[in-house]
Amino acid sequence: MNAMENLEKQLICPICLEMFTKPVVILPCQHNLCRKCANDVFTASNPYLPTRGGSLASGGRFRCPSCRHEVVLDRHGVYGLQRNLLVENIIDMFKQETSSSSSSTPATERKEESPMCDVHEEEKINIYCMTHGVPTCSMCKVFGAHKDCEVAPISSIYQTKKSELSDGIAMMVGNNDRMQGIVSQLEEACRAIEENGRRQKTLVCEKFDLLYSVLEGKKREMSQKVTVEQEEKLNYIRGLNKKYGDHLEESCKMVEQGIQTMEEPEMALFLQNTKPLLKKLTDACSTAHLDKVERGYENMDHFSVEFTKEGRALKSLDFLQDDEDEDEDEEEGEGEEAGGAVTTPLQQQSAST
Repeated sequence: MNAMENLEKQLICPICLEMFTKPVVILPCQHNLCRKCANDVFTASNPYLPTRGGSLASGGRFRCPSCRHEVVLDRHGVYGLQRNLLVENIIDMFKQETSSSSSSTPATERKEESPMCDVHEEEKINIYCMTHGVPTCSMCKVFGAHKDCEVAPISSIYQTKKSELSDGIAMMVGNNDRMQGIVSQLEEACRAIEENGRRQKTLVCEKFDLLYSVLEGKKREMSQKVTVEQEEKLNYIRGLNKKYGDHLEESCKMVEQGIQTMEEPEMALFLQNTKPLLKKLTDACSTAHLDKVERGYENMDHFSVEFTKEGRALKSLDFLQDDEDEDEDEEEGEGEEAGGAVTTPLQQQSAST
């Protein structure tokens, strides 16, 4: 019996938490999923891909819910994954064995231990109080604290709460996939900011080198501004990345806790642990407290300079002639105008702020 129970645990899908349903697909990481569950995870991770017949048919990617390994699909989508015929055959043999065992089981089966009521120590907990949301015993309903409460059979509430927990776990798995995608985007944004910062600083240095030592101070100033904004953006993205990473890690722990709770065979204990866990799952699914990066936040193209006009003015400079006092004055005035015209978009932006 223990061997069959251990085998059944190995045949449980990590998404629907039920025994695998045909066809069973095998992922590149060697983990298995029901094809329908794989398609559901794929749909949640790729909401904008075109669909065919209600399911995704084109290539895409998603992460294995068991090990977080990234699964890259070809143009056939989920239908391109290989079926695990060995697991399907094991499921068929398991079902045949369990059906034959159940038919030959004696009528006096072993009864599982059930928790007893704290108030009526000789009474088993066999009903569920809908008013207070706790399992209790029949004596509490007749004579005790729950005599005026609405109650229901514990088996029906067990199935309802188990379905709610299963849905919550599936929602959390999908939410974790989305957060993993956000974390990947944030990491890519960090790389883009670093690359854009390096490129813009190089361009700024090249522009300023044309003006030699006259503009060396300005070059250092603008390069410093690029560096400051780069660090500010990187610090913000890294901080946001850490928040999403911490939220993802906490969500994964809740998923593991939920899966462990799903394995609780005793209905009353399961119901005692489910209510706070469902609330935690609901709270953890919310990412409203996490900031979102605005589109183009990593762009640093506004650090651009253009010195074509100033370059022409500098090239037109020449030695002053002693016999051309008036021309000298005019050239000095033109030189001052040319020097005052060296403005950049960064200066304009600084003046406006």
